[in-house]
Parts: sequence; structure tokens; C-alpha cells
Amino acid sequence: MQLRIALRQTSLKFTALTTALALVVAPMAATAQENRGPPVLRDAETEQLLREYTRPILRAAGLEKQNIQMVIINQSVFNAFVADGRRIFVNYGAILQSETPNQIIGVMAHETGHLAGGHLAKMREQMAQAQTQMIIAMLLGAGAMVAGARGGGSNSGLTNAGAAMFSAQGEVIRRNLLSYVRQQEENADKAGVKFLNTTGQSSRGMWETFKRFTDESLFAARGSDPYVQSHPMPSERVAALQELARSSPYWDKKDDPALQLRHDMVRAKISAFMERQDTVYRRYPMSNNSLPSRYAHAIATYRHGDLRSALAQIDSLIQQQPNNPYFHEVRGQALLEGGKPQEAIAPLKKAVQLSNNSPLIEMMLGQALVATGNNAYTDEAITILRAAVARESEAPLGYTQLAIAYGRKGDYAQADLASAQAAYLRGDNKTARDLASRAKTRFAIGTPGWVKADDIVSAKPLPGQKSN
Repeated sequence: MQLRIALRQTSLKFTALTTALALVVAPMAATAQENRGPPVLRDAETEQLLREYTRPILRAAGLEKQNIQMVIINQSVFNAFVADGRRIFVNYGAILQSETPNQIIGVMAHETGHLAGGHLAKMREQMAQAQTQMIIAMLLGAGAMVAGARGGGSNSGLTNAGAAMFSAQGEVIRRNLLSYVRQQEENADKAGVKFLNTTGQSSRGMWETFKRFTDESLFAARGSDPYVQSHPMPSERVAALQELARSSPYWDKKDDPALQLRHDMVRAKISAFMERQDTVYRRYPMSNNSLPSRYAHAIATYRHGDLRSALAQIDSLIQQQPNNPYFHEVRGQALLEGGKPQEAIAPLKKAVQLSNNSPLIEMMLGQALVATGNNAYTDEAITILRAAVARESEAPLGYTQLAIAYGRKGDYAQADLASAQAAYLRGDNKTARDLASRAKTRFAIGTPGWVKADDIVSAKPLPGQKSN
């Protein structure tokens, strides 16, 4: 298991429609902020489960061939959003707080509704129009104020009128955009229920999730102006969703027990890796002998230094589910991070085999092979890592380990290129360009390595990264 922070930063421009709206309404404040998103979390088990959750939804939405990716954000609050038309972002907190698969599936169906409706592109159009309207209002208001100032005290009313014109026009623009956002949220709710019905799934989980948020926000929303809310008023939205969801023939359909267990296992893993040890044991007390609880205990034990006890607990899990690739992965990770890379190789190879060659697990296996310091493993590590990065090209770890392995072989051209690729994915553009420039001097002009290095030298920063 590799539930660790990935070093590449994700772009969160237009991370949510309301965030995009804020950038228009208050552009001067936004310019002072770096456009950098929070780091993401990578884990083969969690990502596989999310892919299985979303695959039928995307198929129902006609998006199955769009290669929509699931990205787990390192945030503990419950949130999910779309950002660029090809990714659905979900905070690890949303997974942790979803008690059933259906609850997180419902949220994914709602976000798919945004993608299927083209809401991001439409919102950009609305924002562009709003910016034009705002500029016109500023010019008109400024013109009136200048005219009033030139006329002296007798024209102070004109000056005040100019200021009022700008203020009133800005408020109209803001309300119009907010109304547009509310309509898109309602449309995404409807589309989400439609996709769930098409796939024979209940929309109860979506309703349960939004109702929970409604109950938590009712006090804050009481007495507020519904026209300045970025989402529909909570009680109105949840009532409309309940009526729509209850009309489905699948309202009372329960999650498959095997899927529920996998969901609970992932939640236990996230808790063990992301929460304090005392919090983990409050969620999963020692008296709880369920498989998810034992999974959380084993991970928490190794993370807090008791490798021998952790291995015994992991072995007990493997004995119960010998074909679970992620139990073998955790065993390998515990050994690798416990300073025993040689012993980590066997369980990681088993995990790779059982996971149908998961690239993230292959990268950890390559890391273990490299970490042994045994040059006899170098060629094997390079083969495994090259296969991994070919299928998972946005994980810096694979390229970093490749660079070390190539360096041991004395292939400094490939080592520089791999290091440049890792730096680029981390957002360190200056280092990436410097390494790629050096790699170009080591490759023959026009060879594949030279071309890749040249691409990095001339590449623009990834979305959300600053040029440096």
C-alpha cells in the first residue's frame, strides 16, 4: 500500500464552480494567491475501488471512453469536485466519512453530472461574460465619478451616482452568476440520479449525504438570502432530491456485502495512515476483531515502530485472505520502510502478481530492489520501473527510482532524463530543465532520449505550477 503524499501538485483552478465564481467576483484578492493545489494521495487499493465505483456511472453518462481519472486529495473534510473535464477529485475525508459504498457512489454520480453536462466549459463562458460586464460597469462608474470630481461640489451627486452604478452592477452580476451555479448544481443532482437508475443502483446514498450536510448547515443558513447562496438553499435542495430519489425502483436496494467489506477495508486503511494513533484506536478499539479493524491495527502498529508485532498481525490477515494483493503490499511496505528492503521483495512480487501488475505496487517493488544496494537487482529494477511508468506516467517515485538504478549502471544520460522527469512532475521546473539540458548533451541528437529531454526543456509548467 502506498497511501503517501504524491509530490506532483494538481491544478485546482475551477476546482468547484463556487471557487471559480469567487475568482471573478474578487479578482484583485485572487491575484495575490498562488495557483497551486494540495498534494494528492496515491494508493492502489483505494484507487481501484473508486474506479470500480465510477466505471458504470461513467458508462451510463457516455463518458467511459474519456479516460476520466479519480484523484484523491489530501484533505480530511468531506468534499468532491471536478476541475478540468477529465478528473474527479475526491478528498480522502469523503471516503473516510462515507459509511456505505452507495454514499460515495452517489457523490461520484453527482460530479459525473457536472462532467456530462459540460458545466465547467459553460461556467467559463458565464465568467467571461461577467468579466466583460464588470469591466464595462467599472468604466461607466469611473467615468461618472471623474465627471463629478471635475465639476466640483455641484456635481457630487454625479460622483455618488458613479459609485452606486458600479456597486449595483457588480451585485447584479454576482447574483446572476450565483443563480447560474445553483441551476447547475440542481442539474447535476438530477443527472446523478438518472445515472444511478440506469445502472440499477440506489440514490439513497446521495440523498443521505446531502441531507447530512443540510442538517449541519441549517442553522447557518437560517434567515439568509436564497439569491446569494452558491448552492440551492439546503432544505429545498434536499427535499427535491428526496422526491426524485424515492421515485426510483432501486431506492431500497442495499450494497453488496462483499463491496461493503471492501469499502470498510479502505476506510480502515485511510484511517490508519492519515489519522493519529489514538484516533485510529477510538475508531477501531482492540475489542473490535473485524477484518477492517485488524487491518487498521496492523498498519498503525508498523507505522508507530513495532515492526515485529505488525508483521505478525499482517500475516494473520494474509492467512485469512491469501489472495488479497493489498495485504502482501502492506507487508512489503512495512519491511521496506522498516529498513529491510531485501525481505520486502518477496511480498511485493506477490502483490504485483495478485494485483494484475498494479503500476503503483511495481514502483514500490522497484524501490525495494534499488534500496538493497545489490547491483545484481539493477536490471530487474529498471525493467519493472520502466513498465510501471509506461502505464502510470504521473508518479514521480517511479522516475526517481529509475534515475538511481540507471546511475548505478553508469547510464548517466538515462539517469539525468529520469531525474528531470521526476523533477518536472514535482513541479520543480528549473531543476527539470537543468537536468534535461544536461541529458541532451549525453544523448545523440534525434534519439528518443534526446527528444524526451528536449520536450522537458521546452515544456510549459503543468497546470497549477509556476514557471521558474
